[in-house]
Amino acid sequence: MSEIVANALSSSSSSYLRSAMHQPVQWLPWGPEAFERALAEDKPVLLDVGAVWCHWCHVMDRESYENTETAALINEHFIAVKVDRDERPDVDTRYQAAVAAISGQGGWPLTAFLTPDGRPYFGGTYFPPEERYGRPSFRRVLMTMAASYQNQREDVFESASSVMEAIEQGETFSGAMSDLERDGAGIALLHRMMDSALKQFDPVHGGFGSEPKFLHPGAITMLTDAASRGEANAAQCAEAVLTTLKKMARGGIYDQLGGGFHRYSVDERWIVPHFEKMSYDNSEMLRSYCHAFQTFADAECAAAARGIIQWMDEWLCDRERGGFFASQDADQSLDDDGNYFTWTRAEAAEVLTPEELKFAEVYYDIGAVGDMHHDTSRNVLFRPMTLEKAAEHAGVDATLAPMMLKMVRAKLYQARLKRPTPLIDRTLYIGWNAMCISAFVTAGRALQMPKAIAFAKKSLDRVLAAALQDGVVSHVVAYAENVNAAANVPGVLDDSVFLAHACLDVWETCGEQAYYLAAEQIAETLLRRFYDGRGGGFYDTPSDAAELIGALITRRKPIQDAPTPAGNPAAAMLLLRLHELSGKQVYRDNAQETLETFAGIVEHFGLYAATFALALGQFSRPPVQVVIVGDGEEAARLELIALTPFAVNRTVIRVKAEQMDALPPALMETVAKMPREEGVYALVCSGMTCHPPIRDVEELITALQA
Repeated sequence: MSEIVANALSSSSSSYLRSAMHQPVQWLPWGPEAFERALAEDKPVLLDVGAVWCHWCHVMDRESYENTETAALINEHFIAVKVDRDERPDVDTRYQAAVAAISGQGGWPLTAFLTPDGRPYFGGTYFPPEERYGRPSFRRVLMTMAASYQNQREDVFESASSVMEAIEQGETFSGAMSDLERDGAGIALLHRMMDSALKQFDPVHGGFGSEPKFLHPGAITMLTDAASRGEANAAQCAEAVLTTLKKMARGGIYDQLGGGFHRYSVDERWIVPHFEKMSYDNSEMLRSYCHAFQTFADAECAAAARGIIQWMDEWLCDRERGGFFASQDADQSLDDDGNYFTWTRAEAAEVLTPEELKFAEVYYDIGAVGDMHHDTSRNVLFRPMTLEKAAEHAGVDATLAPMMLKMVRAKLYQARLKRPTPLIDRTLYIGWNAMCISAFVTAGRALQMPKAIAFAKKSLDRVLAAALQDGVVSHVVAYAENVNAAANVPGVLDDSVFLAHACLDVWETCGEQAYYLAAEQIAETLLRRFYDGRGGGFYDTPSDAAELIGALITRRKPIQDAPTPAGNPAAAMLLLRLHELSGKQVYRDNAQETLETFAGIVEHFGLYAATFALALGQFSRPPVQVVIVGDGEEAARLELIALTPFAVNRTVIRVKAEQMDALPPALMETVAKMPREEGVYALVCSGMTCHPPIRDVEELITALQA
């Protein structure tokens, strides 16, 4: 048997692409070379889009792409191109739209067949090696698509043209509405969106809709903001938030030993998850739990937030240099399905005393028959009852139960650490890093964890040094250790928007002007390169993008959270923040135009438009700015009060007395009207006016309520 020579992916930087470098398929990375070869050899393109954390991508790799006969078939009839969806979200989103138009579904692995110029004419997701699951075998699909291209060329190109039209129509979201400021139109739309979310709330198990259940942090934050305002449906919003957050934190979707959230739950009770853990899911859930703690002072929310930080700190943080890694895989090998995270009763018995095992069986629901379909002996750890009830059922003294739980959890976790650990993708993506930075700032302030803020600042410094040049933001800070970047990957809308938000978030904690200036520089470049001056709103790729292959020629204006916050409403929120601080009217005008571009159709997206709803709330309510001047415990106490409860239209800024002369222009103009004082005090400002300096906590609470 001849030795398999590494294919062209060996020179790639992506962990996912490099994992396929020894496959017998003659893979090429996405780029002009692949499509030039397809044109020269008159072959269609087989496009595979996946991710290093994707279980079914690994399955299809092993079953098909590592099979020499299947690989020979591909190499003979196709030019094969493999794409990492994390590295190239611009490619992924467009071909996801194409496959959805063809087959009615999307997901990973994404398998698409393209003409040599990159237009899709057929596609699907996972194809098995033999016919099963109601799906045709991959070899039959390959032969059919090759024959179609060779023998029915006209039909193939007609189909490709239709699919491209579907992409363009489906991605041009717009539905302009009359002035959002007129007659309370913005608030009325916001209330309709909240009512829509509440109608989907599951009062029994928490969350929204039925199985499978996703995290929806944007919807949770939207309802938290509504609950904090004491409006007519505030109690209903509070119930939806707290029920959802507590049920999720007690479920198997939350890692009961290591902390952090898995990607989604296959059941409505949050018990059996898809086990991969994503940095962006955990950053946004961290923010949601912190916002809920700020609003409801709920200890369980604070505990879940600390658990997320614990996991991120241990597994995702580059402690030495700063920055956050991308994800943790679900599986250690192709032969398991979450085995690293699950337990048989016998495995638990090996590391626990009989008394501890009896307690763990009750508290974590460990039984002889477990929850996993592929192996019914394996249990997903979750908490079906309170600690007090578990102690009662297990015959444990209630006063000793907390210590026993600590011992049980520590022993199980230490035993789990001895298992082969699922891969951590150590790529640092700009947008996801920015989201994590913002989340650590939120947690550091809400939970009084200064180390979290310090790491966020350290991470931001690294990101800005590596990825920001003259306002232009790239997509990747760094790849896995000892892997150099094969090429600069251009940044997408999310990278710029989230990075500018992170700059403002860090600036609010320290008052260092450089972070504010960086945010404004990014925003100016964002408006120049991504904004649609004719139709309103932001495209996901810059207008001066050099690479226009295949479906990349289509323009997208992202409005749906999928699952990261959508770029357009997040951009509107950024511009509104900058307008409040700088006074530049162009920022508010462009934010308003962005929101009005989509206001006529946004309700159709339901829960997936939660970030838009948050932007509406920020736009439609007057901004409130609280400036805390000074250092020490008293300043920290005023800051904590100013952050409570969470409100999307409130900004809390910490500055030293000497930084008062380096505030952004509009804020500077507002606070300049107030007398300078010695010591620690707070200024509560709205609409270009401020309350007199406040030193007393009760007085600050009164001013904020007003």
